[in-house]
Amino acid sequence: DARRTKAKEEAHGEGTRRNHGAIRRLFMDFPLTQRQQEIIRFYHLNPFIEYLHAAVVPKPDGTVELRLMIEPEHTNLYNIVHGGVLMTLADTAMGAAALARNKKVVTMSLSMDFMHAVPLAKTIIATGICLHDGKHAMTLESEIKDEDGKIYAKGHGTFYVLGKFLEDEN
Repeated sequence: DARRTKAKEEAHGEGTRRNHGAIRRLFMDFPLTQRQQEIIRFYHLNPFIEYLHAAVVPKPDGTVELRLMIEPEHTNLYNIVHGGVLMTLADTAMGAAALARNKKVVTMSLSMDFMHAVPLAKTIIATGICLHDGKHAMTLESEIKDEDGKIYAKGHGTFYVLGKFLEDEN
């Protein structure tokens, strides 16, 4: 409801403003679609994504990616990123890929291949792609890499389709 949304926006305002400001500075060379704007808003109302400080970044093709600068709170005792952070980014990137196809989804299964340790202060980028777009289930993949293109992890997930993301679209 509207009161709950407003309360979440106020509670997470600082992180949302920081992320939106960075997005505006970096990506003002193309107009955002309504769906991209709604995806960004959707994820910035998610307290866990805000807690991680992940930025939802629009791409010119109408999709989004997640960017995260690895900070001490993202690491384990070995000073590398915790696997749960990578799983969260992969899951969220795949969910965003479903939203870009106008489908709200929840995760049914998720697997991950970890290829390299991600060090502190590295910026990583998570993207999602759709492999199967069914009426009731979707299969998606995620890739997590750095700005130089080095792949750190790949995820694979099956998602249950709850319905349309934006009711007034196809």
